Amino acid sequence: MTVTSTSSASAATNTSSIAKTTLSALDQGDFLKLMLTQMQQQDPFNPTDQTEMLAQMAQFSSLAGTTEMSDTLSAISAKLDTLVTAQTATNQTVTALAKQVAASSITDTTTTA
Repeated sequence: MTVTSTSSASAATNTSSIAKTTLSALDQGDFLKLMLTQMQQQDPFNPTDQTEMLAQMAQFSSLAGTTEMSDTLSAISAKLDTLVTAQTATNQTVTALAKQVAASSITDTTTTA
């Protein structure tokens, strides 16, 4: 008796849709799809250990938190760069004004003397 697999077509479809995305574009929804596929494909007489599944979920949650923190820090860094640029421009303007005031006071001193 020959048994044909019907899950290979759906697995190929899932694999091609996953291959279209890059690793950096994967999110929690993709992780859940992968986990559900893994659960559907597992041997019912030898199921995956719950602690292993929980460990995978915890790792992904940690990765998602780290990614979010990285994005937040990048945004803060960009704002600080903008602030430093504005502060540098203000410093240059104040320095130029100070030179004009100093030059003007020297000119006033020499003309009144």
